[in-house]
Formats: sequence, C-alpha cells, structure tokens
Amino acid sequence: MVDHVDGTTCWWLATLGRTIVWARLRVREAGTAEVFDSDGNTLAYDSEDSARAALLDAEFVEYDGLDREDAADRGFDLGEVTPPVADTDEALRGRMVQTLAPRH
Repeated sequence: MVDHVDGTTCWWLATLGRTIVWARLRVREAGTAEVFDSDGNTLAYDSEDSARAALLDAEFVEYDGLDREDAADRGFDLGEVTPPVADTDEALRGRMVQTLAPRH
C-alpha cells in the first residue's frame, strides 16, 4: 500500500486470542520510519529495518505477508480481518484493536 503523501505504508498485526492489535508502519522518503501503535503513539525509528525489528520483537507480523495457514495458526480466518481505516490518526486510534466474534 502506498502512502500518497511521502512514502510507503504497510500494516502489521499481533494476536491475543480473538483480539487483533494493529500497527501501521510508514517509511518516509528520507529513509526514516514511524510506527503508529494501538495506544495512539507514533514511534520514530532511524530506518525501516529498525522499525520492522521492533515490530517483530513485539510479535507482530506483516499483514500483507499472511496466507490462510498463517492466519489459522494465529486463530482467525484471513477473510475476517482488514486493516482499519479512518480519516485521521485520532479516529484511527479507536480502531487499532479489533475483537473478533467467538468461533462456534
């Protein structure tokens, strides 16, 4: 997904049971990166690699890299989730944690 302002945007997720926690990684044209987290914080990193390493350390995976088996291993169907959308980061904050319906 391309951020039309000034770089690349990709989504990451972590799971805890049927709860999905999202993080948005943006890579700026200068090569720096920032992660918008589920608490509404924007964390700055000196490079895309360091931002990705921090997300991986926190047990996040890149959404675009998931396949059906990866999703099933994390307890959800790939068709159940899509990255959150909002007009502003403030509005997005409330959508960064998603609780899925219980499986029957």
